[in-house]
Amino acid sequence: MQLYHHPYSLDSQKVRLALEEKNIDYTSYHVNPLTGKNMDSSFFRMNPAAKLPVFQNGAHILFNAIDIIQYIERVTIVSSGFESNLICSREVTDWMHKIQSWNPKFFTLSRIPEKHRIFVSKFIRRVVIARMAESPDLASVYHTKLKEAYETEDKLKNSDLLRQSEEELVQLLDEVEIQLSATTYLAGEQFTMADVMLIPVLARITLLDLEEEYIGSRPKIVAYWNLVRQRPSFKVVIGKYFSGWRKYKTLLKTWFFVHIRHLLKRY
Repeated sequence: MQLYHHPYSLDSQKVRLALEEKNIDYTSYHVNPLTGKNMDSSFFRMNPAAKLPVFQNGAHILFNAIDIIQYIERVTIVSSGFESNLICSREVTDWMHKIQSWNPKFFTLSRIPEKHRIFVSKFIRRVVIARMAESPDLASVYHTKLKEAYETEDKLKNSDLLRQSEEELVQLLDEVEIQLSATTYLAGEQFTMADVMLIPVLARITLLDLEEEYIGSRPKIVAYWNLVRQRPSFKVVIGKYFSGWRKYKTLLKTWFFVHIRHLLKRY
């Protein structure tokens, strides 16, 4: 099994948490979207959407986080032989889809200082143009990605869209708070794939230094967040990159790479 992913990607975190929780061995390939590595022709041919993660097991190639997690569950079922204990309940599945319906893209980008966001956006557009020149047979799909980049910048100027994204997050967190008033974990007293989907959302809020506003005001989520951060899977997938000083190391490494490539005009 191969997983193409990156620590910055929420969906990558969800899939990696599932793999770690199920103790499944896989080969890890880092593809940094902020440096445009997901635009390399070899990756682009496999996944023209250029989105992360990409999961491959032999001839099976999956791109959607929920599809990948459910595939991982089926692999676990086949390996264990205890199907009745491992099938996701309807409640777990409902929570997975509810969490996945919130798109973190605009909420995240709108919290990044504009000058940094625009600098990275311009760098990625130049990467796309460079890859388009290298692989003319992929020009049409590269052009689509270039158009999407410009559209993203326009959408970030739309205050209604940004407000809607925040309202959807608040509604989700309010529903989670109510649920955690009745159960230890999101879908009951046992850790499930519903929790795997939620943890990266809370980690993103924390990374953006918004924990006090969105988590601290919800005591049940505070207790839950403290609990799940103790899991070995969290420490491997998220804590290793973003706990304490580590988040600065992760971000500075990418920032340095982008600046050097920009100065050398190597896209």
